[in-house]
Amino acid sequence: VGQHGSWNREPRSGYKVIFVPFVNGIPSGAPIDVLTGFVRENGDAMGRPAGVAVDRRGALLVADDVGNVVWRVTGAAARQ
Repeated sequence: VGQHGSWNREPRSGYKVIFVPFVNGIPSGAPIDVLTGFVRENGDAMGRPAGVAVDRRGALLVADDVGNVVWRVTGAAARQ
C-alpha cells in the first residue's frame, strides 16, 4: 500500500510503502514498512508514493508524484 503522506500534520505521517498481511481475505497482522526514507531530516519530502504495482519479474513499482519518477524496487542480489 502506498501511503502518500500528509503535509499538514506534525509529525508528518505516511510517506512510505507498507505491506498488510492477509489470511483468507482478512487482515492478519500489523502493517509492515517496506519502503521508507521519503522525508529528509529537515521535513522536506523527497518523494510521495502515489501508487504501487508489481511487474512481470516480481519487482515492486512505486509511482512518486514529487520526484515524477517510478521507482523499481527489487530484493538484494544473492551473494555467491
